[in-house]
Amino acid sequence: MCWSATADLVAGTGIVAIGVACVARARRARDLPLAALPLLLGTHQIVESVVWRSGGGTGPATVAWAVIALPLLALWVPTGVLCAAPARARTWLTVPLAAGMLTAAFLSYSLATRPVTAEIRGHTLGYVLALPHAGLLLAGYLLATVGSLLLSADRWLQALGLLVGVGAAICTALWRLEFLSTWCAFAAVCSVVLLGWTRRGPPGWHDQGYGREHHRRV
Repeated sequence: MCWSATADLVAGTGIVAIGVACVARARRARDLPLAALPLLLGTHQIVESVVWRSGGGTGPATVAWAVIALPLLALWVPTGVLCAAPARARTWLTVPLAAGMLTAAFLSYSLATRPVTAEIRGHTLGYVLALPHAGLLLAGYLLATVGSLLLSADRWLQALGLLVGVGAAICTALWRLEFLSTWCAFAAVCSVVLLGWTRRGPPGWHDQGYGREHHRRV
């Protein structure tokens, strides 16, 4: 999804279409932030197609790409998971949300005070941003995104978290310098899982105890 402007544009358009379907199928208002995640990820790919066509550099498209990939996703994902999660999971989900808030704050400060540069490297775009305490920021980012999904107490979202976590590890092993770019492309593919999540049964069917309560009512 990241090897050319055309690939990014086509993939981004397709992911936005999945996002529209996710939002349309969302059964509860509190599911909407997470259901809308593919819209954000698809937009991110379309922005990257502009970065390709501009030849990289430090232009507005590069900054927009970094804002979405770094602080916005670090805050959006745990917030969406917390909103959609069953009541029993919300207490421990405040941990990845807090991590996301802190990580997003530091990343926003870094973007405001340091330039971010996109470099075309063959069939890949590399993004360069000098981050202080990069290891801690990466840990906070993964806790906020992958961690919130794994702690969601929802089997669809836990499967998504496992898939994204494995993908993130593979992306890191392949090319650490381009982790965030590859990570976002891989996360966008997982929009299909979110489509399945929005097509699940009636609200609450996946919560523990729902079946027992339904049985007593019958």
